[in-house]
Amino acid sequence: MRFSLCAGTFALVSMGLAADVHIVEEIVAKVNGDIITRGDLETARRETAATLQQQGASGQALEKALKDEEKDTLRDQIDRLLLVQHGKDLNINIDSDVTKRMAELQTTSGIADPDKFHDWLHEKFGIPYEEIRQKIHDQILTQRVISQEVMSRITPPHSDVEKYYEEHKGDFVRKEQVFLRQILISTEGKTPEQAVQAEKRAKDLTARARKGEKFAELAKQYSDDETTKENGGELPGYNRGQLRKDLEDIVFKEKKGYVTDPIKLPNGFLILKIEERYEAGQAPLEAVENEIQERLSMTQMQPKVRELLTRLREDAFLEIRAGYLDSGAAPGKNTAWQDPAQLKPETITKQEVAAHRHRKRLLWTVPIPGTDKNGNFPSAKTADNSTAPPSSGSANRTASAANPSSSGAPPSTQ
Repeated sequence: MRFSLCAGTFALVSMGLAADVHIVEEIVAKVNGDIITRGDLETARRETAATLQQQGASGQALEKALKDEEKDTLRDQIDRLLLVQHGKDLNINIDSDVTKRMAELQTTSGIADPDKFHDWLHEKFGIPYEEIRQKIHDQILTQRVISQEVMSRITPPHSDVEKYYEEHKGDFVRKEQVFLRQILISTEGKTPEQAVQAEKRAKDLTARARKGEKFAELAKQYSDDETTKENGGELPGYNRGQLRKDLEDIVFKEKKGYVTDPIKLPNGFLILKIEERYEAGQAPLEAVENEIQERLSMTQMQPKVRELLTRLREDAFLEIRAGYLDSGAAPGKNTAWQDPAQLKPETITKQEVAAHRHRKRLLWTVPIPGTDKNGNFPSAKTADNSTAPPSSGSANRTASAANPSSSGAPPSTQ
């Protein structure tokens, strides 16, 4: 984490120990057991400026946009901490979701080796792998809290859904598309005898899947493709023309639920399951009803989320240093900073800040697969039922089924 060096942030132990100077951070707010520092707000400002510049803002327009955003910077930091804390209080477990997102990010990078992937992340985002994973964890957790505590309680009437569908039919015209899961049994580096055993295992897994065992669980346990096994072998949606022709001839012919025979590849045996398949043309209302409900719910979501955050503030231990404003403050809530003489400490060491840093940065600074530029999570399948790409490097996103030449990867689109 970067640290701002400002007046009052240096502590000299003694003149005799002048070389042993400890950099400390000013605490701006306390939110239950967590803190927000002045450095966090400055980091947020830099990140906001970078995002606005990426969106084309410059000069006076950039300064005006920054000023508009700054008034809510502390509010947003408090909001995120409260949602993460509430998610933990609700015992919401998102470990599998985090693993899936990291696998998607690794697929986007095109790097199979875990250590090299971690180095790539560090170089790209300037923070360690563990911190990036924590950011993804916290963002998914906040979204899950909002979904559980707010979205699940908003149900647009069916008449509104029908009306929206009729008025926006053009949004629901699909391309021919298929969604897949995969299991790869690798033969790389194996003797001919071991390759025979790999084929036998692939045939056995195919038989087990066809008899009713959960394909995702078999993928987690037996697949040799490290980039997809943790999320049950799940792949993104493919339009016709994006896969190898021999694969398309199978998956665009069969129905949902079909499990292929093992397909021989240069690096192993591939088993595919058709999770969903859509014909080209106008999607019927029943196929897109959930998506429409989500769209309609979004208009009611923001006020409801603010209500939730106000309730969380009312119940929270919250102190804000004089001179800083929480624009989302709960009416009547006393958040006055206590007598500084009673605070131990008013400032904290760099090491203590580092111990908390995984909660202190704006989560939207890391491109999260499956979110749009505003950090929102759209439907798993969009209007044309294509999977939403990562916010960074989406042009390079290739699922395992698109690259048979890489180690442990599935077939190529070529």
